[in-house]
Order: sequence, then C-alpha cells, then structure tokens
Amino acid sequence: MATTERLPTRPEVAPADTWDLASLYPTDAAWEADFAAWEATIPGYAGHKGKLGASAAALRAGLDFDLGVERAADRLGTYAFLRTTEDVACGPYQGMKARFVGVAAKAAEAGSYFRPEVLAIPEATMTAYLASPDLAPHRLTLDRLQRFKPHTLSEAEERVLALATETGQTAHNVFDQLLDADLKFGTIEVGPGKTIELTHGSYMQCLEHPDRAVRKTAFHQYYAEYTDHANTLAATLAGSVKQDVFTARVRNYPSARAAAMFPDNVPATVYDNLLIAVRNKLPAVHKYYDLRQRAMKLDAVHFYDVYVPILSDIEKTTPWDAGVELVIDSLSILGSDYTNALTKGLRGRWCDRYENKGKHSGAFSSGCYDSDPYILMNYKPEVLDNVYTLAHEAGHSMHSYYSKGQPYQYSAYTIFVAEVASTFNEQFLGRHLVKHATSDREKAYFLNREIDDIRRTIIRQTMFAEFETVIHDLAERNEPLTLDALKAEYKKLLDAYFGPRFALDDELALECLRIPHFYRAFYVYKYATGLSAAIALADRVATGGKPELDAYLNFLKAGSSKDPLDLLRDAGVDMSTPAPVEAALTRFETLVDELDALL
Repeated sequence: MATTERLPTRPEVAPADTWDLASLYPTDAAWEADFAAWEATIPGYAGHKGKLGASAAALRAGLDFDLGVERAADRLGTYAFLRTTEDVACGPYQGMKARFVGVAAKAAEAGSYFRPEVLAIPEATMTAYLASPDLAPHRLTLDRLQRFKPHTLSEAEERVLALATETGQTAHNVFDQLLDADLKFGTIEVGPGKTIELTHGSYMQCLEHPDRAVRKTAFHQYYAEYTDHANTLAATLAGSVKQDVFTARVRNYPSARAAAMFPDNVPATVYDNLLIAVRNKLPAVHKYYDLRQRAMKLDAVHFYDVYVPILSDIEKTTPWDAGVELVIDSLSILGSDYTNALTKGLRGRWCDRYENKGKHSGAFSSGCYDSDPYILMNYKPEVLDNVYTLAHEAGHSMHSYYSKGQPYQYSAYTIFVAEVASTFNEQFLGRHLVKHATSDREKAYFLNREIDDIRRTIIRQTMFAEFETVIHDLAERNEPLTLDALKAEYKKLLDAYFGPRFALDDELALECLRIPHFYRAFYVYKYATGLSAAIALADRVATGGKPELDAYLNFLKAGSSKDPLDLLRDAGVDMSTPAPVEAALTRFETLVDELDALL
C-alpha cells in the first residue's frame, strides 16, 4: 500500500537540526524581561525633543539614545521574527511578533521628531557641529541624513506616518498568512508507493523530478490552489503597490521606484541598464529553451520542464553533512578564517535545517549585531539546488559575521551588496563541482545548473523587476490593479521572456500572485545586479592574488560604511555601467554553447 510522508510538527524535530537562538535570548522569559525594559525606555525620547540643535553634545546624546533604542529593537524583533518562522500558525509567537511591532510603532511615533528636528539645524551650525569630536561616530549618519531633507516632512506629518506603520503592513501580513498557513495543496504521488504532502518546499522538489508526469501534476495541482484564491491574492498585491505609491507621493519622490532606490543612492540608470541588457539577450535565453526541448526529447517545453536537470538520470543525493563539506571546500580560496567560522556555524546550530509543518517556506539568513547570523533552510538531500541555497545563505551569514567589525550604526549592509556576497559563494560552489566532475555527462549536469542559476537569478528576476515597474506605473496613473490587469501584464512578460516556441500554460499568469518579494517593492532587481557583480568578483578572486582576495574580504567587512556602488568599486567592479551585466549574460551564452557541445 502507498504511504504518505507526513511533515513532522515542530516539537517532533530533533533539537540538533534546529537553530539555537540563545545568542539572542536563552528563553522566552528573558525576551519578555528585555521587551518590558525596552518599552520603558521609549518615553525617554521626550527628554531630547527640542534640544537636538542646542549643541554638538546634545545632538550626540540624542543620537546615542536613538541608536540604543534601535539596537535593542533589533535584538527583540529578530528573536520574535525567527520564532514565528518555526511555525507560522503558532499563536503565541505570532502574538509576540505583533506586540513587538506595536511597540516599535510607538517608538517610531515617539522619535518621529528626530529627522525633521535634525534637518532644521542651520547648515552653518551643522557644519560647525560636525567638526566636533563629539559627533565623530555619527558623522556619516548625519551626512547621509542631509540627503533626505527634500523627503522629510514636518514633525506632525512624520508622527502620522509613524502611527500608520502597523496598518501599512496589512497587505504583506495577509499574504504571508495565506501563503504559509492557509493554502493547502494536498498530496501527490511521486513514485510507486510513495506519496508526499505538496508544499512550497516540495513543489520545487517535484519540479526537479525526472518523471514528467509528476512535474506536470505538481504544477497544475499547485496552481489550482492559487486559482481558488486568486482574487484575494490580487487584492493583497494591489494593496501593497498602492501603499508604495502612497508613501512615495507623501514623501515627495517622483515615483515609487525612485523612493525605493534613493536610500542606496543608486541611480535609475542601473535599473534601466539591467532591463535593456537582458531584453537584448533574450534570443540566447530562447535558444537555451530550444536546447532543453531537443535534449529532453519533448514535444514542447513547458514551465514544469525548466527546473529538472536536462540529464535527469544523474541522481545527486547530498545529506546535510556532505552539503556542508561541499560548501566549505568550494570556498577554501577565501582562507581559513572564513571557512573555520562558517564550519563552526553550519556544523553547530546557526541553521534550522529541515522542513516541518507550518514552517516558513524558502530560505533566508537573519540575525542582528548581537547574535549569531542564523539561517533558515528547508533542506532536502535529494534536491541539489538546496546545496546551492545553503552556499547562498552562508554568504549572507558570513557577510553579517564580518560586518560586525564595524560600529553598530554602520554594520547593516544594504540588500544591493548583500546579494553579491551570497551569489559569489554560489559561483565558487558551481565551479568547484564542474572542476571535480567525473565525466563529460556529469560536467554537463553541473554546467546546466550554472546556466539555470543565471537564468533564474538574472533573467527571471529581471522579468520580475520589469513587472514591478509596470504595475507601479499603472497605480501611479490611477489605473485599477484588478486580477485581470495583473494577469494580462504578467502574460505579456512571459511571452517575451520565454519566447515564441515555449508552451505557456494558462495558470502561469498566476505566478505574479505568489512572489513574496513583490511585497518589498523594487527589491528583486538586486538579485540580478548582485549575481552580475558576483560573477565579475569571482573571476577576479579566482584569477588574482592576495590583493584581489583582500579587496573582496574588505568588502565583506565594510558593512554600510560607504554607499553600495562605492563599496563594489573598491572590491573591483563598477555597477554604474552596464558592463558587468553584459559580461554575465555573455557568460550565459557561452555556457549554453558549451553545454550544447557536450550533449
């Protein structure tokens, strides 16, 4: 008789396979005590109100206080967030997170006078203050703050926006609950006598299954659930986009995209160069789909045919310990300090390893200045992609590990550079596997994986980035973001990016409703620029010597001590030009030709 594999509940998971959050708080009770103490400090904002411009010392005192509140909030919020991801249906931890968000909103309200009051200090006075040793630790913060002067409102207006913090997260919260708690995809037979629960994690496992019938069934069964909830999901996405547009307009940005890119000081040309470069190379992408169809002997290539390895008869099962060893070995070029720290973390309890019932889908790295850099995985040994995901998240965690050498206020690197550190690791893992391939077929298998990595991270994320631009433009023109409108715009992009000979199933237009990153607007383009920079830096480190390696490690250690584009220039790549993206896409084209020759 067939058996169904049941996901364990959280209490059933072996502690050794979970993260140890003791570097944050040893117990929930310790969190509660710190939470109460933090909440009690918030009225202290009143003591600095109206005094920030009085002297350099007064400004320093106010900045130190604000930084202390923020640092405590980071620790509390990280713990609450990580606990909720263990089982998103767990009421007590959802309550913990909600309480934190509520008090954080009060803190934002209490300190809402801060930015307008600092920006009201006359320029000559601020120049004199900045010359004082008192403000040396905050000089860069204050310099950056001046950029926001045109987008900072009055104290009363800033207070209103702070009060709206919680309600502004409603669309995202509803989406998260639908995605991780309420959507049920049933079970699916993946082999003789073997049935598994279809989840976000196992869906990707099914798309890599060598049996096309399993892939096809999983695809249609998965999207049937999205079809049943399509109107609700469209409404939540529309609400999130409208929130972005509202915030941008209130803060006097020309567009939601401009508002999202402003904090990183990244010009719009970087975004536009990416879209143009990828559009220009779409014929190479279509050529790759044709190669897939031919090599796999398919009548037509569908979306459920693009994640399975072309040589699907080569099976790769990589248990956790073997996956860790592969990642560490592939990164040996980065030196023993890097690999020893990472080994200790991955073989220890930085990582929550396996899927359990209700666990947050996907993978991420998360921590704070005062904690270990934790990793959430839903690791499946039979999915090679999960080894790459582990290398990716390890890149984020080691970036966090090194950036803590900066003062707290300059340790939190931006997403723009974060995606460089993560995909850099994936580059070295892929090259390591190709180098140690035992046959031409195995080499082709790994080349296929690198091609798919570029396709998914540069091509696919650029399509997402273009979709975000389109739907925000529609909202800014006050055109309704209905379900039909969202699907129609996404379908146009699917047609362009997958090409005329790709068989597009109707359900694929619903994909736009299931992408979590759309709730952090204009985020996904950084995956594409990040991998482009990572390919350039990996080439530089692999072919260079100690200066090139030191430049990369110094990049990891720099945190946010410079703007993202300046950090990358120091490391050896200039992302203000289209050259790195074009070079990455040329590499894609070369790899496709190399794979074609091997097959």
